[in-house]
Amino acid sequence: MHTIERVAGIAVPDSALAREITELVRDTESDLLYHHSRRVFFFASLTGEAKALKYDPELLYAAAMFHDMGLTPNYSSKDKRFEVDGADTARQFLRDKGVSEADIDLVWTAIALHTTPGVPPYMKPEIALLTAGVEMDVLGLGFENVDTADRVKVADIHPRGPAFKEDIVNAFYNGIRNKPDTTFGNVKADVMAYKEPQFQRTNFVQCILHNHWPT
Repeated sequence: MHTIERVAGIAVPDSALAREITELVRDTESDLLYHHSRRVFFFASLTGEAKALKYDPELLYAAAMFHDMGLTPNYSSKDKRFEVDGADTARQFLRDKGVSEADIDLVWTAIALHTTPGVPPYMKPEIALLTAGVEMDVLGLGFENVDTADRVKVADIHPRGPAFKEDIVNAFYNGIRNKPDTTFGNVKADVMAYKEPQFQRTNFVQCILHNHWPT
């Protein structure tokens, strides 16, 4: 019998699958990304409880834990967005464990869209909540949905560290710096511009005006 981890009333799924996910991510990610991913799960779950949403804790846990795996060298492609790399990693892992394709698609979509503002809130709860958890931990959004005491408990167990804001920007940058073209049209272009002032963004309007069509 395994001891069930519980923080701020939220239990970490106590399944063989969840334990294997934890082991893989813990062995792969830096302390910064691992603790961030765990906080994301707890903040996402607390938001779900506050909004009385019905969600699958195990699928939400998988999405939260894999959502930044695309920033790590072993799981980063040369030409895909890091979100897609993380989603692909989760898909392969879950497929190898015999998880249904419907559940895999849900996790894949949650991870792939977690940095796309304005869309996830209108999708299935696991997708919406992953983004909510990420936004709370990285952007400080949605604080009104979680009690201050609960946020503090989560951060005590999985600390942000003395310089999380700069550290997470650096983690994003290190994960995408070798494939800056993948930031076109998404928030990571802001990371490139912050870290490399000479970075030239691809401009959507210019793509329209100067493409192969004559008019």
